[in-house]
Amino acid sequence: MSKEDNILVTKYGDQIQVILDRYPDDQKRSAVMPLLFLAQREGLQITDVIMDEIANILGVSTTQVASIVGFYTLYYLQSGGRNRIQICTDLPCALRGSDDFANQVCDTLGVKIGETTEDSEFTVEAVMCLAACDKAPVFQIHNSEGISYFENQTISDVQSLIDQLVKVPEILEEDDK
Repeated sequence: MSKEDNILVTKYGDQIQVILDRYPDDQKRSAVMPLLFLAQREGLQITDVIMDEIANILGVSTTQVASIVGFYTLYYLQSGGRNRIQICTDLPCALRGSDDFANQVCDTLGVKIGETTEDSEFTVEAVMCLAACDKAPVFQIHNSEGISYFENQTISDVQSLIDQLVKVPEILEEDDK
């Protein structure tokens, strides 16, 4: 591994050690998820180089790290908008209208599933199972404020939700004055 491949260790060495210290020596591989979130925290997307570095830190294969990245919806292999709108398209949500909801979100924002708006505010993604099948259709929004879940959504909810998200930066800017 070359020096430029030590992105995480160079930038977050102390924080990595704090994370690793939470686990017994024979359980270090359990730190894979916190290390992935650490890598992603300041805008680093999860690249092959990042997965290789995490694998080396933990003494596991890159395939093991990649399988976790592929399974969970909150790890990103591509850059995206400030707000990632992830709409569940699994069967229970689909049966209760998630396709119509997704289409309305995309129409409102002027993008297709998997695309980011021109202003980099929103990325719309279709994901599998957000674990709220009893409250379908559901989606989540992941941004710098954290993760927000929205349940029992209808297409009539779309515009007000988008308007709320657009107002957040304006409110923050007003507070700075």
